[in-house]
Amino acid sequence: MHRSGAIMAWNVFKFCTALRSLGSVMILLVLGVIGVTYYAVVITNYGPSLTDGGVDTLIALLVLILFHSLLVMLLWSYFSVVCTDPGGVPHNWRPEIDEERGENDPLTDLEPADLASPRIRFCRKCNQLKPPRCHHCSVCGRCILKMDHHCVWVVNCVGALNYKFFLLFLFYTFLETTVVTLSLLPHFIGFFSDGEIPGTPGTLATTFLAFGKV
Repeated sequence: MHRSGAIMAWNVFKFCTALRSLGSVMILLVLGVIGVTYYAVVITNYGPSLTDGGVDTLIALLVLILFHSLLVMLLWSYFSVVCTDPGGVPHNWRPEIDEERGENDPLTDLEPADLASPRIRFCRKCNQLKPPRCHHCSVCGRCILKMDHHCVWVVNCVGALNYKFFLLFLFYTFLETTVVTLSLLPHFIGFFSDGEIPGTPGTLATTFLAFGKV
């Protein structure tokens, strides 16, 4: 039984080490997906339509404005999650009470007191106290305030200080994928109904790849 527990602990440690090594690979993967989508929507399908004139030009212009606006917000929110420290527990942190104002330490007020469990806990890995809703991340190697989870796509923990950016990233990703799906859908309908689509085989492959990634 002891041997089984030791093997499980070793496997978890190995998994966390692998997650640490992903790092910039996941960021490059996300940028690669965005790049393929950008090529399919802007370069392949709607960019050339700007010179067609008439209704096609107006539709292309509206799609491109909306696509680029959402893309800017998506990239901003994504790199905000990546670059913002989620919030950690200061070294040798101890809860303090402002005797003059009668206020508790802000870190202990992150959630209401739970009578069923102690508010202040001790992290054996960090060897220090930790406030409520604070959990140790084995990937980051430290305790994170209001930790939600460690997201491999942003190569960072989602915690107290970057949770807002993470929600914005999900929101703009949803809007962007919706715009991409609706803008590429007519090309798929035209291809499967007529069997013809303007462009080269590479153009068609890129469009299918972008639609599949969405």
